[in-house]
Amino acid sequence: MSQFREQKNLMEQLTKLQAKLTWSELSEFKMFIKRQKDDEEFDTLSMKRLRELVAKYEVKRDKSAFDNLFKPRQDQNNEENDK
Repeated sequence: MSQFREQKNLMEQLTKLQAKLTWSELSEFKMFIKRQKDDEEFDTLSMKRLRELVAKYEVKRDKSAFDNLFKPRQDQNNEENDK
């Protein structure tokens, strides 16, 4: 993935998480927004900081826990068919 594309995706993710940012992180984020509006490609330090902010506030949920709720178990279906 190109760096500009990754930068755009990270900025979109961080926009959704904007309410969780502290005051200093929010001011840093606003600076990132201004730089992106100028179509400026971030340097390595800025990209590293952007990745850190997204990783800090992004919640990774284990989706396998929801499989039990939405998929019927094969064991139960076989037992019902046997009756």
